[in-house]
Amino acid sequence: MKNGYKKTINACFIAYIVQAIVNNFVPLLFLTFQNSYEIPLAKITMLITINFGIQLLVDMLSVGFVDKIGYRASMLLAHIFVAAGLISLTILPELFFDPFIGLLMAVIIYAVGGGILEVLVSPVMEACPTDNKEKAMSLLHSFYCWGHVGVVLISTIFFRAFGISNWKLLALVWAFIPVINAVIFAKAPIASLIGEGETGLTIKELFSKKIFWVLMLMMVCAGASEQAVSQWASTFAENGLGVSKTVGDLAGPMSFATMMGISRVFYGKYGEKINLDRFMGYSVLLCAVSYLGISLIPVPALGLVGCALCGLSVGILWPGTFSKAAAAIRGGGTAMFALLALAGDLGCSGGPTVVGIVSSYFGDNLKVGILAAIVFPILLLFGIAGSRKLKEA
Repeated sequence: MKNGYKKTINACFIAYIVQAIVNNFVPLLFLTFQNSYEIPLAKITMLITINFGIQLLVDMLSVGFVDKIGYRASMLLAHIFVAAGLISLTILPELFFDPFIGLLMAVIIYAVGGGILEVLVSPVMEACPTDNKEKAMSLLHSFYCWGHVGVVLISTIFFRAFGISNWKLLALVWAFIPVINAVIFAKAPIASLIGEGETGLTIKELFSKKIFWVLMLMMVCAGASEQAVSQWASTFAENGLGVSKTVGDLAGPMSFATMMGISRVFYGKYGEKINLDRFMGYSVLLCAVSYLGISLIPVPALGLVGCALCGLSVGILWPGTFSKAAAAIRGGGTAMFALLALAGDLGCSGGPTVVGIVSSYFGDNLKVGILAAIVFPILLLFGIAGSRKLKEA
């Protein structure tokens, strides 16, 4: 039976690569859009806000429709939306008097798919009959990191080899991945999180559990701890080291994503020998140390090492919290995973925002902004302790 689900597990891995394409491909084209379509950069950066805003909205709405139409239909829809959005990027801007409208429509289409994937991939993986759920979850989330690294690296190589003017061809290549994965999901066995004859907990029932609120706080802090440094890593590399945008992208976000992936693969390989709470606790402490290093050490190269160290430290936080929730709240079902994904995405947008606001207040000093964000790993440490006490009670 377990071997029969190997196809499902592999499809879940690919689904997180698809999610990485959704979030990391278009930002590489911002300057190209600015030059080709004469769109102001302030307008173009709205595309990031719209992407994550739509994904947050889908996180909320999915509680109502995923269980009704089923996991398989939802997965197929998600992949179709992503593929359609990426293909639309190459067509819609040319069809409108204002190309920005076309870009915006394409982003909205693939963001819908990204939002559904955010909610679905973890519970589909959790439902698969695997020996160690925590290991499988950590390994699953590492594929987002490898997807992130792959998108940046392959796109950079493609642009150097064939010219950035041929970006539409690359968009079609990336669109091919969700199409293939949709075909795999159409035939792969999908288990249910809830036993036969049982029903998942309602939102009201989830809200009545103290541990649920602790886990929600942990997800907000996990997302914020991760993105507070990740979203600013390229800027930090460019400003601190005085390197070009291309080198900044490779040195900053890629080193962060690689180290985050290594952390998740490590737990995915040795997880059965490691206490999850203890591993998360040490990771949070390392995260706080990396924030202090980035903020307080005046040597730019060591600050970049701090960024990579931060990636290593935050790797387990998101998948670890998902695993703790699945173990602590039996029958949480789709509603629980959707709300946790919502909390995580709120953290992903909130963390960089805090860094940006504080940095701006102190004369665009990015180090002070990152130092202020140390509140997130500190809160997460309290959350880990609180969840353990509530579970023991």
